[in-house]
Amino acid sequence: MYYKYLLLNKQFLIILFLINLFGTIYGYIWYKSQLVITPAIFLPFVPDSPTATLFFTIFLAFLIFGKNAPYIEALAITSLFKYGIWAVVMNIFTLVVNGTLGWQGYMLIASHGAMALQGLLYAPFYAIKLRHLTFAAIWILHNDIIDYVFGMMPIYSSLITYINQIGYFTFWLSVLTIIVSYKFTIGANRHS
Repeated sequence: MYYKYLLLNKQFLIILFLINLFGTIYGYIWYKSQLVITPAIFLPFVPDSPTATLFFTIFLAFLIFGKNAPYIEALAITSLFKYGIWAVVMNIFTLVVNGTLGWQGYMLIASHGAMALQGLLYAPFYAIKLRHLTFAAIWILHNDIIDYVFGMMPIYSSLITYINQIGYFTFWLSVLTIIVSYKFTIGANRHS
C-alpha cells in the first residue's frame, strides 16, 4: 500500500508531471526532421511516443486536481505501453542488426521502458470503462494502418529492410496492448 501513497503524493505527482512534460517536448523536437516531411493529415499519428506521454501528462494534471478523464486515461495506458515496448524492442533489434547502439539508443530503451511501466503503475487510479478502452483501441490500431499502410512509421533507417516484419509485430503488439490494458483496468476492477 505504500507504493499507492507514493504514487498519489502531490509532490511526487508534480515531479512526474514535469518529467513527462519535458519528455514530451523533447520527444516532439526529436521527431522534428520527420514531422517536416509528413503530410499535415498524418501529423497527429507520427510522433507516437511524445503523444503517448502527452496523454499521460494530461492525466497527471487531472489527477493532481483529484479528477478523472477516462478517454485520456485509456489513450495514456494503451499508447504508453505499446510505444514504450515498441521502442525498447526496436532499439534492441537495432543493436542486433548493427552490432552496436549509441548512447541515445540506450537512453531510449530506459526512457521508453519507464513509459510502459508508469502507464501500468497508475492503472488502479484510472476510471476506464469499456467504451473508453474501445476508443483507445481504435486509435492505436488506426495508427498501425497510418504507419504501415501509408508509410508514416518512425524512421529507423537500418531496419527499413524489415519493415513488413516490424509492421506485423506492431499489429500484434497492439492486440497485446489492448488485452493488457483491459486486464489492468476493467478486468482488475471486476475482481476487486
